[in-house]
Amino acid sequence: MTMHVVVSTHIDAPPDEVWRDVSEMASHAEWMADAESISFASSTTSGVGTILVVPTRVGPLVTEDWIIVTRWDEGAAIGVVHVGIVSGVGEFRLTPEGAGTRFVWEEDLTLPLSLGGRLGEVVAKPIVTAIWKGNLARLARRFA
Repeated sequence: MTMHVVVSTHIDAPPDEVWRDVSEMASHAEWMADAESISFASSTTSGVGTILVVPTRVGPLVTEDWIIVTRWDEGAAIGVVHVGIVSGVGEFRLTPEGAGTRFVWEEDLTLPLSLGGRLGEVVAKPIVTAIWKGNLARLARRFA
């Protein structure tokens, strides 16, 4: 089983402006409350094949999330695979919405048995959803 999480927001900036910000992968720690920092385990810092190491905190739980960029559609989408203790796939998508941007964050994540497995996913989903909604609110404020 996987935990499917989707959050989205409207950002008052055109997609190309939002893309310039979110394509700077290291800056994600500035608006993601659960990402304590971001470092790179690859020679690249953007594009397919980039590998990020992200110490992630949710309440008292701290994990080291290894993320590999698998999709890079310039100006439109970034897809990733998580290969740390929490595994899965995810994607950011940007689409025009009026004079701004619709930003969608969608992930399918699997927790290991040490984090409660399927039961942990049921408990974690509303918590992760709330954290990510807050993250997107912080991202949107960068353009206010």
